[in-house]
Amino acid sequence: MLTLSNLSPNPGSRKNRKRVGRGQGSGHGKTSTRGHKGYKARSGSSIKPGFEGGQMPLQRRIPKRGFNNIFRKEFAIVNVNDLDVFEAGTKIDLAALVDAGLVAKKYKLVKVLGNGEISKSLTVAVDKLSETARKKIEAAGGTIEG
Repeated sequence: MLTLSNLSPNPGSRKNRKRVGRGQGSGHGKTSTRGHKGYKARSGSSIKPGFEGGQMPLQRRIPKRGFNNIFRKEFAIVNVNDLDVFEAGTKIDLAALVDAGLVAKKYKLVKVLGNGEISKSLTVAVDKLSETARKKIEAAGGTIEG
């Protein structure tokens, strides 16, 4: 029976810490597992991440080109003719476009472009519209929010 007096960890689940520099008899004495001389035998030595022994590191060998704008906003693009799948009077926003399968879930912003024709009156609430898209939606009797 298991009681507090006879609790013990499973065999092999706990390992003793390696105690270096505690005499020859320990097996880890004298050089304390560091070998003889060299940079890694010295105190305070540590090899920096990416260091390749003096060879030009990979992150410096690879050419860098162009400019990456960290503030870039990525818009999902939807054309006016894609909006014809909705019924007349529907409010079209990001959620409606994702449900219809026109926009992937990863996008947070939507822009509607004016390619194609629209025949239904829709309420469009997206982040950006091109001027031609705006004219075509309003000409079909639709409204634009926001």
